[in-house]
Amino acid sequence: MAEHAWRIAPLAAEHTRSLAECHIACWREAYRDLVPQHVLAAFDVDRRADGWERIRVRHPGSTVVALVADTVVGFAGAGPPGDETPVTAWELSAMYVRATWYGSGLAHDLMRAVLRPDTDTSLWVFEDNPRAQAFYRKYGFELDGTRRVEDFTPAMQVRMIRRRAPVALTRRR
Repeated sequence: MAEHAWRIAPLAAEHTRSLAECHIACWREAYRDLVPQHVLAAFDVDRRADGWERIRVRHPGSTVVALVADTVVGFAGAGPPGDETPVTAWELSAMYVRATWYGSGLAHDLMRAVLRPDTDTSLWVFEDNPRAQAFYRKYGFELDGTRRVEDFTPAMQVRMIRRRAPVALTRRR
């Protein structure tokens, strides 16, 4: 198997600033037509790094990063759902890859690192982001008809759910 230019690792203290920079860059790359420009311009690397450090401490192991050398170029996060009335036991809360890495397989490695095949999983995605919805469909996610307003913008989000892989039936001999 060929070696990749990246490695996937659990989020560590030394990654939080690079993760913040990656997170902000990913939002600006992916959402420039979905999120008002003033919202994207207002992101602050120091505040975002502090936020990632809090997440790292409170939820160890919930976030993985894709590193090229020591630079974060993508990340994914999953854990118990944050919804008041969760519909699944697991939620994909973050999945971002820098645009220059689209199509490289890096996102696939991140998804493999955070998805649990034996656990129903939900996620929220922008309603007007068919590219992201198509990506999640490749991993078995389907729209469930639920919508909400996104926390930072007036944009609508839709929920997608991935049901756990069915238990294989064994044949009796």
